[in-house]
Amino acid sequence: MKCAMLNDKRKIEVESINEPKSKDGSVVIEVKKCGICGSDIHYWDLGQPNKLVMGHEFCGTVIDPGSRSDLTIGDRITALPISPCGKCPACLSGNPQYCPHTWDEAVGLSLTNPGAYAEKTSIRPDMVIKVPVNITDAEVAMVEPTAVALHAVDLSNLKIGNRVLVIGAGIIGQLCAMFAKLNGASYVAVSETNEKRGKKCVSLKCADEFFNARDEQFMEKITKDNAYGFDIVFDCSGNSAAVSTGIALTRPNGTLVMVGVSMESITIPSILVVTKELRLLGAIGYTKEEFEECVNLMSSRRIDVLKFVDDIVGLDRVQESFERLTSGEDNAIKILIDPKR
Repeated sequence: MKCAMLNDKRKIEVESINEPKSKDGSVVIEVKKCGICGSDIHYWDLGQPNKLVMGHEFCGTVIDPGSRSDLTIGDRITALPISPCGKCPACLSGNPQYCPHTWDEAVGLSLTNPGAYAEKTSIRPDMVIKVPVNITDAEVAMVEPTAVALHAVDLSNLKIGNRVLVIGAGIIGQLCAMFAKLNGASYVAVSETNEKRGKKCVSLKCADEFFNARDEQFMEKITKDNAYGFDIVFDCSGNSAAVSTGIALTRPNGTLVMVGVSMESITIPSILVVTKELRLLGAIGYTKEEFEECVNLMSSRRIDVLKFVDDIVGLDRVQESFERLTSGEDNAIKILIDPKR
């Protein structure tokens, strides 16, 4: 079958691999839609792991239900792409995102478990979730990143009336802004180096105001009406400059949630963390309950995630799509893959 494979730094090519078969009760699906994730872009930048078939945000139809007696051929599903052990304190407390084995054989994030940048993929049966008929394939492929943002906002303990800053207007930043609004934030600002993305966040009604992080007067402008700082800051970028800016702009005794991931060590002004008594929280993944809640929010039409989808491409346009998403000049924030195109 065809797949899009990582073959070198910033190089994805269409290749052929063996079709997956049910193993240890795994559920085999035909991929309908799959999202390109920010973590995929990290792998693409590094070119590692070589020969990785990415894709952990997906919708598919069941070909082989494996050990899942409640599934039948043709059912539409998505899944938590993780591989928790199910036995450690993290798993037993309902927080598989903390399990030391969660990413060992994650779908699309490990060489042992090729992902949904392919015509078919195989998923651990206990991670599979059947989805309602009233949400589209594209919406289902958006469940995973939506759950990441929901988890970050849940961790922040956001209160009605809070003033919020989101740093980085990629898909996770846009979704964090959306959930901040949904949870009662009185004001949401977004900062971004890509002006088109930042303005898009406002036009999609996720943020109230955009501040260009490249503007020489950025700090002066963003603090004009926010002199005391923001109650909660979500950093969805992960680099030193972004996190440092977030620390500077969080009010005393406020909260900075670090959602963005850096593959390298970063430096921060720790004196501000100490003197302002800030709460710095890391956010990774989601609980199964949060993942399922995103399905419910879509099904009940309480959230609209299709507004974030800019394009749907075939496997032969995956490389082009990565280049578009990293250009710094395009307003695209989410591109889905349809392996049958």
